Amino acid sequence: MFKSILIDGLSRTQQTFHGVLAGISADDANWQPTPSSNSITWQAWHAAREIDMQIAGLAGTSDVWTSQGWVDRFALDLPRDAHGYGQTPEEVARVVVADTALLTGYYDAVVAAANQYISSLTEQSLAEVIDRAWDPPVTRAVRIVSIIDDAAQHAGQAAYLKGLLAALGDCGDDDDEDSSVL
Repeated sequence: MFKSILIDGLSRTQQTFHGVLAGISADDANWQPTPSSNSITWQAWHAAREIDMQIAGLAGTSDVWTSQGWVDRFALDLPRDAHGYGQTPEEVARVVVADTALLTGYYDAVVAAANQYISSLTEQSLAEVIDRAWDPPVTRAVRIVSIIDDAAQHAGQAAYLKGLLAALGDCGDDDDEDSSVL
C-alpha cells in the first residue's frame, strides 16, 4: 500500500509538469523573470535530475541522464554531471531547450525508473535506515518522500511561472484548459 502512495506522489509531480509544459513554447519555458531567477525549463530539468540522481543512488544504478543518453540529447553548456544544486545564475541561464518535449520525455523516463525501483522494495527495505546523520535517522521511505516533496515544490514553482507568463500576456497558452496547474 505504501509503495502505491509513493508512486502516486511521484506521478502527481509528473502530471503537474506535463500540465505546465502543455501548450507553451520553448521560448516561454526558457523565460526567466529576472537574470537570477529560474525558468520553467530549469525547474523541470532540475526536478527530474534530483529524482534521477537520488533514486539511482538508492538503487545502486546509473542515472537515466547518462545511461539513456539524455545528457547528449539536452547538450547543455554545462558539465555532464550538472544537476542544478549550487548553480550560478549564468549556469541556470544555460539550461535551455528548443522543444519542451525533451523535458517531458526525460521526466517520464525518470519517473518510470523511479516507479520500477519503488515497486521492487519490500516493507523491510522501506523501513531501512539509510542516513544516520539526521535526528531521527532517515529511512529509505522518508528519503523517497523527501524526493517527492522537493519535486512537488519545483512543479509548483513552474506552475507559478506559467501563471506569471499568462498574466503578463506572454504565454502562448491562452487556453484556460490547464488552469488547474496555475
